[in-house]
Amino acid sequence: MGAEPRIRVSAILRWRDRLLLCRHEKPGKEYWLLPGGGVNSGESLVDALHRELAEEIGIDEELPVEGPVAVADSIAPAHSLTTKHVVHIIFAGDLGGRSLEAVTSTDAAVRGHRLFAPSELDGIVLHPPIQRFLRRWQPGDPVVYLGALWTP
Repeated sequence: MGAEPRIRVSAILRWRDRLLLCRHEKPGKEYWLLPGGGVNSGESLVDALHRELAEEIGIDEELPVEGPVAVADSIAPAHSLTTKHVVHIIFAGDLGGRSLEAVTSTDAAVRGHRLFAPSELDGIVLHPPIQRFLRRWQPGDPVVYLGALWTP
C-alpha cells in the first residue's frame, strides 16, 4: 500500500491576461507549478494558501481568492520508484494592479517566477498537467474535478 495522499493548495493567479507560475528544479528537470504548497495539520485550506503565497511569491496580505475552482489527483504510476499521491485543491485570484517586481520567494524549492499567456502553456512541463483547463478557465466557472492525473 502506498503513502497517504498529501493535500496541496494552489492558486491560478491572473495578472492582466497572463498566469503566474513558479519554476522548480529537480536534478536534470525543470517544471512549473501554480503557486502554493502543502497543508499542515489543523490548518484551513485558505490559511495554508495564504501562507504559501507569502513564502513562494512574497504576497503577505490576504489576497482575495475564489474557490476552490478545481480539484485534481496526481498519482505516481504503480511501476515508479516512489509512491506519491497528491490531491491538488486549486483556488483563483487576481493580482490586479500589483507590481510584480516585488515578487520574491523565501521557499528554497522555488527557482523563479514567470507570467505565461495561456497560449504558452503547451510548451512547458506543468505539474499537475492541467494546461487545457488553464487555457479555458474563466472566473465564475463552476468547480471542476480534473480526475486522476499520472505523475511522470
